[in-house]
Amino acid sequence: MKKTLLLLSLVAAPAFAGEGKWTPQQVLELSPAWLKAQGLQLPPNKLWDPKRGTGLLAGTVNTGGCSGSFISASGLIITNHHCAFSIIQEHSSPQKDLITDGFLAKSPSEELPGKGSRVQVPRGFKDVTAEVNAAVPQGADDLARYKAIDRKQKELVAECEKRPATRCQVATFDGGVNYTLVDAVELQDVRLVYAPPRAVGEYGGEEDNWMWPRHTGDFAIIRAYTAPDGSSAAFSDKNVPYKAEFFFPLSTEGVKPGDFVMVLGYPGTTYRTLLADEMAERQARFYPRMRDVLGEAIRILEAEGEKDPAGKIAVASQLKGLHNAYKNAGGQLAGLQRGHIVEKQRDTEAATVAWAQKDAAKWGEALKARDALLAEQQESAKTFDREFLLGMSGRLARGPALATSVARLAMERAKPDLERRPEYMDREVPRIKDRLEREQKNLFLAADKALLHAFVKRAQALPADARITSVDAVFGKTYSEKDVTAKIDSLYAGTKVLTLAERLKMADESVGQLTARRDPLLAFGMELAKEQAALDDTRDRRQGASSRLRPAWRKAVMAQAGKPIAPDANSTLRVSFAKVQGYTPRDGAVYLPQTTLSGMLQKHTGEEPFNAPEKVRAAAAAKKFGPWADPRLKDVPVDFLADADTTGGNSGSPTVNGKGQLVGVNFDRVWENVANDFGYNPDVARNVNVDVRYLLWQLDQVEDADALLRELNIRKGKPVAKEAR
Repeated sequence: MKKTLLLLSLVAAPAFAGEGKWTPQQVLELSPAWLKAQGLQLPPNKLWDPKRGTGLLAGTVNTGGCSGSFISASGLIITNHHCAFSIIQEHSSPQKDLITDGFLAKSPSEELPGKGSRVQVPRGFKDVTAEVNAAVPQGADDLARYKAIDRKQKELVAECEKRPATRCQVATFDGGVNYTLVDAVELQDVRLVYAPPRAVGEYGGEEDNWMWPRHTGDFAIIRAYTAPDGSSAAFSDKNVPYKAEFFFPLSTEGVKPGDFVMVLGYPGTTYRTLLADEMAERQARFYPRMRDVLGEAIRILEAEGEKDPAGKIAVASQLKGLHNAYKNAGGQLAGLQRGHIVEKQRDTEAATVAWAQKDAAKWGEALKARDALLAEQQESAKTFDREFLLGMSGRLARGPALATSVARLAMERAKPDLERRPEYMDREVPRIKDRLEREQKNLFLAADKALLHAFVKRAQALPADARITSVDAVFGKTYSEKDVTAKIDSLYAGTKVLTLAERLKMADESVGQLTARRDPLLAFGMELAKEQAALDDTRDRRQGASSRLRPAWRKAVMAQAGKPIAPDANSTLRVSFAKVQGYTPRDGAVYLPQTTLSGMLQKHTGEEPFNAPEKVRAAAAAKKFGPWADPRLKDVPVDFLADADTTGGNSGSPTVNGKGQLVGVNFDRVWENVANDFGYNPDVARNVNVDVRYLLWQLDQVEDADALLRELNIRKGKPVAKEAR
């Protein structure tokens, strides 16, 4: 980031500032005195050393949509139970139900590999803004502009990835104010070490999801492996545990109200840089439509899963993701309304406009850019209904989604690598094939057919000027339950897309070869893929316009604010500074910041989602607390709140104290804080963490996981904690 925009002068800051997902580069510009006043007991360069690529942030890994952290020198990583769920599901069956029963490897030889699972260890960050901007030709239209930026980013990534076991990306900040090349080591062999029973890892289920108080043990432990020489390698019996240069020791003292903590991780996407009208459309159209479509899909999967035990396991992962997105959308709507976020953004926007108008000679382009962005938003709103449903097709029925994936791969493979869409470049092919293989565990035909039926019915209800032509061609333009059911049965009966071996062959075939198969489901997927590709082109042009316009407006916003503004989350490494504290969600209600084992027992009903495992209840009822009880609480702590600025992607993030010791693992936000994606409200901005002492209690008093505890430098009944290293 440009120092003129980001230099932080916080020495005299009178209050603690929880707002901000700060980049590693920005962290180094924070005042050491301010950080020390908050509670950091380490020098700032212990957070991140750009010359060596080391520090606390170097121990924080990207697990693919989630975060995690090294907790031993031998490659152990702690993350959330829900982040390791795909590995748990992969190895589950009705006869060996790891989802329900949990899993503990007694020795490394018992650890379970995760197909396609990877972790990325951060290594470096480089400002490449000048190179990216210089790649745009003079006078380029918006689509050409997008393609020029996209190609330059690919070239930078390709150069970066010439080193072995390297994964790079060019991240965009503030709509194009800054472009940063992110460099990481990628480890390809990841194995499950420990996962608690689902009734611990998901205690409270969807009823408690996004809520407080929580009593959820949302943790799991995985391990990264390398070849014997230390190089990254795919799964092999000859591989050895990864030697982590930096890892977080586990704190055995835990936290108490008022304690300083940091949450480190890879927050996914936030929307604070949107204009008020852009936010308003998400409130008025996007989130209500998400609730509608996903709610129907959830009802279908739950109903079909109840009819078949194997089917219930098959749809578990997809159902889990849909539930989370569905409830998130509801929380966004409630939070946007409760916090009057759109109205506040409109006021802030108006203040920036008024400020800029006072110096139109300097900020005139920013004002024009805002007007142009508003015009772009109004134009794209005209095609919302079709675009939304077409974009959702990949999240619903797996059969068409798999057919579309192999079709898109073939279409893109016909182009030179640097001209393909980023997700279909050669570097992505191993991931695509892993996903095509892993999806076999997620297939349940009865549920899949029902999901496709619901999608087709919605598509056939679109107005005449918004049709999905591939649906019309196969199913007709008018809905008939009997006809749609018969056509879907025919598609599935005549396809080989759902046969693993054939699907993997398809992944290497050309468009001509796929066409020659005369596979009905594949043919439908190929036509659907063409429409998705056309939609991608439309969105690319819009992105080109945004990259032209938004930076000018954002520079004005930052200048007018007169204070540091952390950029929107974009799945890159960040740190948020916080304190442990409760909150008041509504009049007359006060929430304390910690929950306990006794509270978990009080919730137990013997029925889902409050059906704690018998062995957990027995240990808790007998008060077998070991050394893990909090002296102040006189009980084992389970979860705690802090006011960290987090979002999706922070799942699994290490929550650490001022010494750099791990005190918890972030796994959620409270309901009132879901709309934090659009604006930070210190009154309700609370993230939910599982206390590391609850993990240690489970391993010690419930699982008798002595070997794992020793590896974590925890002697049974005699905890040992050190500063971060």
